[in-house]
Amino acid sequence: MEANVFRFRDARAAPDPVLEAEPVAFGSQPVPLVLDNGSFQARAGWACPGPDPGPEPRLQFRAVCARGRGGARGGPGPQVGNALGSLEPLRWMLRSPFDRNVPVNLELQELLLDYSFQHLGVSSQGCVDHPIVLTEAVCNPLYSRQMMSELLFECYRIPKVAYGIDSLFSFYHNMPKNALSSGLIISSGYQCTHILPVLEGRLDAKNCKRINLGGSQAAGYLQRLLQLKYPGHLAAITLSRMEEILQEHSYIAEDYGAELQKWRCPDYYENNVHKMQLPFSNKLLGSTLTAEEKQERRQQQLRRLQELNARRREEKLQLDQERLERLLYVQELLEDGQMDQFHKALIELNMDSPEELQSYIQKLTLAVEQAKQKILQAEANLEVDVVDSKPETPDLEQLEPSLEDVESINDFEPLFSEEAPEVEKPVTTVQPVFNLAAYHQLFVGTERIRAPEIIFQPSLIGEEQAGIAETLHYVLDRYPKAVQDTLVQNVFLTGGNVMYPGMKARMEKELLEMRPFQSSFQVQLASNPVLDAWYGARDWALDHLEDSGAWVTRKDYEEKGGEYLKEHCASNTYVPIRLPKQASRASETQTSGRGSGASGSGAGEQA
Repeated sequence: MEANVFRFRDARAAPDPVLEAEPVAFGSQPVPLVLDNGSFQARAGWACPGPDPGPEPRLQFRAVCARGRGGARGGPGPQVGNALGSLEPLRWMLRSPFDRNVPVNLELQELLLDYSFQHLGVSSQGCVDHPIVLTEAVCNPLYSRQMMSELLFECYRIPKVAYGIDSLFSFYHNMPKNALSSGLIISSGYQCTHILPVLEGRLDAKNCKRINLGGSQAAGYLQRLLQLKYPGHLAAITLSRMEEILQEHSYIAEDYGAELQKWRCPDYYENNVHKMQLPFSNKLLGSTLTAEEKQERRQQQLRRLQELNARRREEKLQLDQERLERLLYVQELLEDGQMDQFHKALIELNMDSPEELQSYIQKLTLAVEQAKQKILQAEANLEVDVVDSKPETPDLEQLEPSLEDVESINDFEPLFSEEAPEVEKPVTTVQPVFNLAAYHQLFVGTERIRAPEIIFQPSLIGEEQAGIAETLHYVLDRYPKAVQDTLVQNVFLTGGNVMYPGMKARMEKELLEMRPFQSSFQVQLASNPVLDAWYGARDWALDHLEDSGAWVTRKDYEEKGGEYLKEHCASNTYVPIRLPKQASRASETQTSGRGSGASGSGAGEQA
């Protein structure tokens, strides 16, 4: 194969098997279920106690659903995650429970949870009798947590739940045990990028910042770039393939401007461009059909067309006969004197009078007779051999065009060759006009660095937001110098969108530019940016299984509401909802008198 040519894998997800729950999961003490509820991928598994906590999450699937239609190939029920197989044919049907990184559609979220519990082998009668550790968004809206708690406690009847932030769980997994670590977490996922300061093991929620850019926007930007570059391959440049290019062929430039200058050199471009091979067919190059073969093929097409028309006539005839029988039955009701049933049936048929009914019966009778005659005539014609004639073939070719019906490639040679051939070539020799494989190649050059660069320069896609470096500098400026020095000693990168080669070096360069001269800092990349959130949630569940101060129980849910949260080292900060009870009391006091009304309005303002 030519150098730097890569084929798209077009990976198709295999359906997840229904696993059997491990024996330890049904022992005397229920084992927690760990659910990393990501907007791109959901991960679920058991937090098994013991020296070996178990392998990676048992389930990993895309957090999307597609509702099938009755009689469709996928069946009438909704399809979830890996059961969808390839996403591109169903792209227009895909639905996600997330808005950005916040679950808002609890009906779809219930489908994802059903899929997880079913394939993990959780089949408790009417309930899930296991504690659940569930990840949520940074500064998750209280309404979203309230709906999630309602779903878990009311629908699945779980005993208790603990909420945590995925990037903090990843931080927890990579830091030393039982240490109150401080640091600055940079978490970049599928929809958002977060800058999270952690002081002595607790999240400083007031100084968290979010950038509404992630892997999804990078894939969309890369798709637009390549579709503008190759307008002839619009349909083949899909989002799934763009995600594959981002994951396997893109990188972060340490110096974006200098890297673009390197790509201007022809030798550098030739050595570093990645040629992505699109699938194609060689049938056009091998099209050397003789006149007899073409005539036979046209005759076969004509026969298929006649059979199709005959089948349609039979279906239409059957429908007309059923409707005619219905109309004749209604007419018999009139003849038998059953007027109530007759008028009721007439209204169902959307008719006004018996005369209109009689007119419809006559028309349908005539149509049925004509259809029967046409079917008999078509059956007689099928027994006669079809004779190919020139006036009939153009209409047929327009109905069912085929690559194999294209004329011999030698007919097109004068259109592409600049000079007439000196020696006449034999008829049997086929010379391709151009390299069809090269025509179906996407040359991915500067796009390898332009797409991932948007998280540092959102202006590339027209977004009026600050990039990671500017946001990081802004967050650090909100702290005293001593706290800044502590935070930059542990800059932690996690999330699926930081796995580009060169990401760590780029962050070190940005920190070197913004920090004072000769100051020190340290950048650490998560050991597994994608799965460390699940591993950290599993470790946290095993370490705090008996800690009642970290779990929200059913009693807490019933007394304090679904938005209630017990804080821990990997959780959000709990801010209770201000209920409008004081406002209602103020309105009651307003009705009692002017003076009390003034004091009531003041209380409402303070609320």
